[in-house]
Amino acid sequence: MTYATWLILLVVSTVVGALTGLLLGGLVGDLFLAFVAGILGTISAGIVHNIRIPQLMVIYSAVTVEIPSRVIIYSIIASLVGSAAAVQIASMSGSTSSAAIGALAGLIAGILMAILMTVYVPHKSKPN
Repeated sequence: MTYATWLILLVVSTVVGALTGLLLGGLVGDLFLAFVAGILGTISAGIVHNIRIPQLMVIYSAVTVEIPSRVIIYSIIASLVGSAAAVQIASMSGSTSSAAIGALAGLIAGILMAILMTVYVPHKSKPN
């Protein structure tokens, strides 16, 4: 996975998390807001990576690999933990902004998804 792919993934998940925080701010609690922001950030980053990046890579003639749905599901589970961590980080820093909590949840979820994508290597079975 290239650095450009990491950057696009992190920017998309952070922006979606921040927009989710802006939309849900004041309507729900911080923990639920972070859960929703993290999950939506992970799903949108996976969709952007699987749909848009291969189209862009054809233009730049680079090779990319699609994210398997199993990795996206594992990333969603990991984003719940990252979202809870985002709420704790925001409360320790004294930040009460719902957009900041959503952006932090999206960023941590994006980091966890990028790590899972990096370490995921499909094992090919070889016939004996």
